[in-house]
Amino acid sequence: MNHSSSDQSLYLESDGEDERKNLSEEEDDGAFSDYSDTHNHNQHHSKPNSYSTAWPKSYRQSIDLYGSLPSPSPGFLGNSSLSRFESSFSSLTRRHTPESLPAVRKPLLVDEEAAKRKRSSHSLLPSKASSRVSHEMGISNDSSFGQAVLNGVNVLCGVGILSTPYAVKEGGWLGLLILFAFGVLCFYTGLLLRYCLDSHPDLQTYPDIGHAAFGTTGRILVSVILYLELYAMSVEYIILESDNLSSLFPNAALSIGGFHLDAPHLFALLTTIAVLPTVWLRDLSILSYISAGGVIASVLVVLCLFWVGLIDEVGIHSKGTPLNLATLPVSVGLYGYCYSGHGVFPNIYTSMAKPSQFPAVLVTCFGICTLMYAGVAVMGYSMFGESTESQFTLNLPQDLVASKIALWTTVVSPFTKYALTLSPVAMSLEELLPSNHGKSRFYAIAIRSALAFSTLLVGLAIPFFGLVMSLIGSFLTMLITLILPPACFLSILRTKVTPTQVALCIVIITVGAVCSAMGTYSALSKIIEKLST
Repeated sequence: MNHSSSDQSLYLESDGEDERKNLSEEEDDGAFSDYSDTHNHNQHHSKPNSYSTAWPKSYRQSIDLYGSLPSPSPGFLGNSSLSRFESSFSSLTRRHTPESLPAVRKPLLVDEEAAKRKRSSHSLLPSKASSRVSHEMGISNDSSFGQAVLNGVNVLCGVGILSTPYAVKEGGWLGLLILFAFGVLCFYTGLLLRYCLDSHPDLQTYPDIGHAAFGTTGRILVSVILYLELYAMSVEYIILESDNLSSLFPNAALSIGGFHLDAPHLFALLTTIAVLPTVWLRDLSILSYISAGGVIASVLVVLCLFWVGLIDEVGIHSKGTPLNLATLPVSVGLYGYCYSGHGVFPNIYTSMAKPSQFPAVLVTCFGICTLMYAGVAVMGYSMFGESTESQFTLNLPQDLVASKIALWTTVVSPFTKYALTLSPVAMSLEELLPSNHGKSRFYAIAIRSALAFSTLLVGLAIPFFGLVMSLIGSFLTMLITLILPPACFLSILRTKVTPTQVALCIVIITVGAVCSAMGTYSALSKIIEKLST
């Protein structure tokens, strides 16, 4: 099939078959080891399952891209055409039927030595302009403990780390206890998702769990919440770019006819235009290579903050407020946002060589991220006190080298993550198109362009980074991390859970609901207040 290179860069189609591999029995790891064993003995099926054919069918593929840390391959740009991508990331699969996706487990982060032959990646949404793009696939059947930890940290440690000093400002020093409490609760709910996956061999993703727990309604509800969170994160990237670029170039402006754009509006528009071509790409493998530096970027920004505070001129000046009850609900949403990774945890779990190590992976991921969040929160608030901005990068003295590194690292990172974050939403909407339109490149580009410009409009309408993050954390993240996992767990495994587990789940759901209600109301109230002034 011959196509132009521009078509090839926008769409790809799978033309390879994955090998089948029988999975070995998992090790006994406690009370739920029987569920894991049951899963491993039910790998082969003769009929397609309803989970793999229900909307959104593209969830696994798109979230694999969003949450993956690919290992670079020397020849990932093949020949002279930009449409020929060779990458070592893989679409994770496990417990598939022969009629849907083959049963093979592959890590999000691929061991480079395991990449021994070429494979093609799956595209669940073929198009008229699709092309056959070969990929250098890592045929590693297993993901090591270290690889799983890196993937988990990459998912958990995002832009939320920029706002933890602001969260301490809003809630006071004692509010930090909420951060640690959420870390413990989210760790436990991550385990609950694992038990739900092991309860049935066809469950592979978070929407599958919602389907098994509450039927089609549950699947749609979970999917919509997950996609809304991704969309809202894309809005945050636009606001983030606008704020930080305006800080670097405060006098920038543009006048066209009767329209005048100040620095925040100008940079928000320019950011959207700059990322738009990446949103059109159907194959985001190259972006996934670059965005794999997210962990490094987060660590670098943290080191810059500590360098400025401890070595450069700023120092530690503020004692801070012990507790601020008036704005504590805002900090609840900010702390909740920090642990938004449950949508990717099933992918990480299904890629592991030893699934019994998943609890240890979660402990390590949550431990590392919580220490980073707490360290930045304490250092940032100690340095800037009540003048702390919603992003601590806005407080850093711009004449210092460390400050410039932190600012530009913060600016560059969203350019690679924006498309990876928004694409799952776009792919889910493309599935809803009629079959004769779903294969049209025009409709796909129109949907993706509309989504991108809608994030611009929302970002310009409510350009309050901290408050929007608090709203996302309170309303969406609480549902995904604290309310839905125990609810699904009780529904799916209700005949096997102990009274203690029932009590714990009820407590977590109650805590999540109360925090969600308080945080959502507080964030919305403050947003409305700012808009009316």
